[in-house]
Parts: sequence; structure tokens; C-alpha cells
Amino acid sequence: MSVLEVNGLSGGYGKTPIVWDITMKAKVGQVVTIVGPNGAGKSTFTKALFGLITVSGGSVILDGTNVTGLAPHLLARAGIAYVPQVDNIFGSMSIKENLEIGGFTRKRGLHDRISEVLEIFPDLKKAEARKGGELSGGQRNMLGMARALMSDPKVLLLDEPTAGLSPIYVDVVWDQVGRIAATGTSIVVVEQNVDRAIANSEWVYVLVAGRNRLDGPATEVAKLNLGEIFLGATAAVKPGISEVSA
Repeated sequence: MSVLEVNGLSGGYGKTPIVWDITMKAKVGQVVTIVGPNGAGKSTFTKALFGLITVSGGSVILDGTNVTGLAPHLLARAGIAYVPQVDNIFGSMSIKENLEIGGFTRKRGLHDRISEVLEIFPDLKKAEARKGGELSGGQRNMLGMARALMSDPKVLLLDEPTAGLSPIYVDVVWDQVGRIAATGTSIVVVEQNVDRAIANSEWVYVLVAGRNRLDGPATEVAKLNLGEIFLGATAAVKPGISEVSA
């Protein structure tokens, strides 16, 4: 059973949708990546999913409950956490204070959860008194993920978590994604680095021009010429690949 089911979701910033009729699923502990060319609507889709922009159609089902149209703070309480590409931490607060803010939905066990989360992110554990603004880009992204985990989310949405990072930190971030998934959290990652996305996920969705183009197991999507598909070419049908006509 899928923890997250998105059915025919459409949305945008005005009357005209930017993403249309997008369908996606994520199972328990599964890493799902969303790839596509620039301007495909990848980040817009996650914003619509998390209630940050207007949804004009479709549904979002979380663990069997329809959460379509809920405000972001209510979605956070329901079990969806979102880490944007930028402005994902409080720079004037320490690592520990950022984690405390992330645990706003908790009724008890705040400090125990901080300890648990810091075990997943040893680099942060070593420097929990440092201000967020003093951290490197990679450390900030890790803190953004750590803060999101404070609410014990069922689903974690990550928007371009490796953008602008050095190769070393790209490796670190993807390692952390794997560790988080191993705890049972479903992870949906929007990623511009297609090769790394495919190599570190179980299922891949390809968006082109604001719509589902195809999806399938990462091992099968890796065999396709995605560069041509991004430009509108028809994919060669392979086992496990679900293709949507352009």
C-alpha cells in the first residue's frame, strides 16, 4: 500500500495551471525521484502537493486520508514535511533551536527526538550549538532535512536538495536520504541531476511540460535516452515503464 497517492493533481499561481493531471505514488520507506528538463514543473508540483500554491484539480491521499487542499501547517500535522531548496533553515538560530522549531507539532518527547535525529546527522550532532547561518550549503541542507524529521513525517518532500553543492556534499546528502528512508519515511525528491537521482532511488517519475511523461523502476528508466525524451521524443517501451502520450 502506498503512503502517498497523488491523483490527477493540477495547480499553479493563477488561473492557468502550470502542472496538469499529475499522478504519483510513494510506498513506505521508498525513495521516489521526480526528474525532467528545466521548466518542467517539478518544483511547482511539490508546492501544489504541500498546499503552497492553488490546486485546481485532483487529490492528495496520505495514508488513506484525503488531505487535498489543506493548509501547509495542517499537512505538516497530518504527516507531510517539505524542505524547499532555499530558505530552509533559520540562520540566526542554532542547530538545536532549529530542531526545536521543527518539533512544533510534538506534544511530548521533544528532546528525545532531537537526540534521535542528530544520530542520523552526525555532522550536525558535533556542532549543535552553531548558528544556522554559519553552516556550509551542504550542512544547511542537512539541517533542513533534520528539522523536517522532527515532526516524525510519513512523507518527506525534498526540493533540489543537492543544488549548488560540491560533489562531496552531494554524496553526503544522498547518503542521508538513504538513511532517512531506512527508518520507514517515504521520500519524494525533486532533482536536477538526473543520473544521481536515478542511482539513488527506487522509482522515477519524468515530468515534461508540466505533465507526467513516464514513470517506472529506476533500473529501467536508467536504460532510456532521457535527453531525447525531455525534448519530446517517444520512449522505447521497456518492462515496468508506464508511458503517457505527449
